[in-house]
Amino acid sequence: MERLGLLVVSCLAIVLAAGTTLAGELGLDEKLRLLVEAYPETISGIEDGYLIFRDGGEPLLIDDGAAKDHFARLAQGDVEDSLSQDYPVGPCETKPEVNFDPGRIRSDPLLMRLYGASARDVERSLVKVAWFGGNVRVTKRQGAAAALERVREELASRPELKKYLSPSAGTFNWRKVANAPNMSVHSFGAAIDINTKYADYWVWSGGKPGKVPHYANKVPMEIVDAFERHGFIWGGRWYHYDTMHFEYRPEQIAIAKAGGISACP
Repeated sequence: MERLGLLVVSCLAIVLAAGTTLAGELGLDEKLRLLVEAYPETISGIEDGYLIFRDGGEPLLIDDGAAKDHFARLAQGDVEDSLSQDYPVGPCETKPEVNFDPGRIRSDPLLMRLYGASARDVERSLVKVAWFGGNVRVTKRQGAAAALERVREELASRPELKKYLSPSAGTFNWRKVANAPNMSVHSFGAAIDINTKYADYWVWSGGKPGKVPHYANKVPMEIVDAFERHGFIWGGRWYHYDTMHFEYRPEQIAIAKAGGISACP
């Protein structure tokens, strides 16, 4: 009994050290259900291990069955890989554990089905969104532009935060992640970088993949909280952190809320 008590205390200490509260991780089936619900414009359901699309196009395999380490998942993740780490939500800043990059693992084939398989395809759905004295181009698909407008409306009542938000460092840019083979979410017009003057980035700190010397952040958590409430995840939650970066990933937010995954101890 004494050993059991020590084990419970040790596990609690690990959770608190990680800076997140894990109320109960959801199973893959439930995560996939929330993924389908997050993108009703494009995904119609799941059948025999595949995502089924409303346009009648080729179904997408959910799990390729390949054994991958963290960096292989980042480079060539499938749908199951993209759901393998749970993003925590809430107005609390935490220092991520080594290689804890929730949402940074993505499925390029899925993103291309959601937003377009080429720069030209994506550009057809870009719209202008007013952003604190300027305009940014964001995809209207999946409700991304409308969600960013709601973020702007919420933050507009906080003029002291404008310096962090403007000028935007960019939205749409068809490209791969820096020094990586996978696509950036900027390629799909579903990400925004805020003012670089207040940004911290793991590479700028002298970090190498899997070995980031220290975590830093200057972005107020009020900004992060507003983005998360409207379906965006924050690059500051990642071990390989990018604090100016927000991307529209409503499935990640829905999974966090359903599982009670909080950034606040």
